Amino acid sequence: MELHIPLGAKRKQHVTVRMKDTAFRYGSGLVDVYATPAMIALMENTAQLSVKPYLPEGHITVGTAIDIRHHKATPVGMKVTCESVLTAVEGKKLTFSVTAWDEKGLIGSGSHSRYIVNTEEFLNRLR
Repeated sequence: MELHIPLGAKRKQHVTVRMKDTAFRYGSGLVDVYATPAMIALMENTAQLSVKPYLPEGHITVGTAIDIRHHKATPVGMKVTCESVLTAVEGKKLTFSVTAWDEKGLIGSGSHSRYIVNTEEFLNRLR
């Protein structure tokens, strides 16, 4: 499998924080603000979408590591934007810089690693 994934591949996504996205609903906290797990899920999704067009047919990426800081709380109803940038390609390992911000500024940042796998082989190993 030959890969041609350009360094710097980017993706940006926007979400509006809903009650289902809160720390209280996730069980990760006790208040109705944007949950860290929800922010991390957005970061992972943004990263995987940024390289999806470059993957061979039948292949996906799976998350393997995440190092994130959640800098500040975001209330329900506020818009959050996430951006991922591919910073390294080492064989099948991809590393991304990820950031998230709301209407008032930076709320989260860090790095995320994903591996390229053949979907069918990956699922067969789980059976």
